[in-house]
Amino acid sequence: MRIVRRVKAAWRFFRRPRVFDITLVIALLLPGIIGGLAVLLQGAPMSFSLHYLLTVPPLLMRRNRPVLTAALITALDVVAVSADIVSPGSPVTMIAAYSLGRYTSGRRVWIAAGLISLLYATANELATRFQPGPQPQGAWLTGLTLTAIPVVLGQFNRVRAELRERGKREAAESAVRAERRRIARELHDVVSHHLSVINALVGGARATLAPGQEVTREALSGAEQSARQALSEMRELLDVLRADDGGGSDAATGVGASRLPALVEEVRSAGLPASLVVTGEPVPLPTTVDHAVYRIVQEALTNTRKHAEGARASVRLVYDPGAIEVEVLDDGAPKHPATAGFGLGGMAERVALCGGQLWTGPRLEGGFRVHARIPLEKT
Repeated sequence: MRIVRRVKAAWRFFRRPRVFDITLVIALLLPGIIGGLAVLLQGAPMSFSLHYLLTVPPLLMRRNRPVLTAALITALDVVAVSADIVSPGSPVTMIAAYSLGRYTSGRRVWIAAGLISLLYATANELATRFQPGPQPQGAWLTGLTLTAIPVVLGQFNRVRAELRERGKREAAESAVRAERRRIARELHDVVSHHLSVINALVGGARATLAPGQEVTREALSGAEQSARQALSEMRELLDVLRADDGGGSDAATGVGASRLPALVEEVRSAGLPASLVVTGEPVPLPTTVDHAVYRIVQEALTNTRKHAEGARASVRLVYDPGAIEVEVLDDGAPKHPATAGFGLGGMAERVALCGGQLWTGPRLEGGFRVHARIPLEKT
């Protein structure tokens, strides 16, 4: 195990960009230096070894200056290929071309790659023209592909890395949103419970006061009103906290109970027979309650359209003096066994944030029922 840990630690060390590039340059220089010394001892020309040793050091800046690196190595290679010192396609050239595609974005990479490939193809074609014997065909194509393929491979790895990073960011953002929703639910459960208890206790104390204690009665009445207002504002703030960062809030969409006739008409136009019945005198609703009523009906009708066969739906909205009730019924048979989803959970969260109750489930006579009752603050 100790050996494995040491190997992993060494691998993590050498994977650091700067360490990896220095190690790569040293690994490429060593055979060049050894070969150059051998050529020098034999008294042979040093042109090839000198060219090789000059092209390796620019790789140290292949990540930060990929275009400059590729340009320097291309210039040295074009001169050497034209002079018939080397043949195109050395490992250093391919590494520089790969780095150009891997660490350059946008149109620059394709403009630079096109120019470099054209220079290599031209140099290779000119070099073959001056060779004795029969002239090989397609020398320019060899010079073109030896640089184009590494660039394309580098771009492929760049796009794959960007997609992987984007996936990590989206997963992290999704986790943050889920945590926001969890915190919102816990805050609502804890704070609303204690505020409701405080409100009830203060109201009880005010009701049991003896006549003549008007100052105390007014103080308790003010405390009771403050508790109700704090509870209402907390619900609105928690609704904002639960909203997805990129989705905006319902306030910007204009949804609410007044939009239910249009929603039912849209559903009817989509092929689901639906009706709407409003009972009681409509009154202005708090923002969170207004949005919750609309979303409950919208989600229930969507579920009916998706999961019920040959269904008819009816929506009933009841304005009571102290509460509002919304009920959605359908008489359809399910298309397939029910599976767990987020729709009913979202309804429950919205109703809970408004201090209401939600009942959902199949009906004895067939179909499905969604019923919510949300209390309204009295003025």
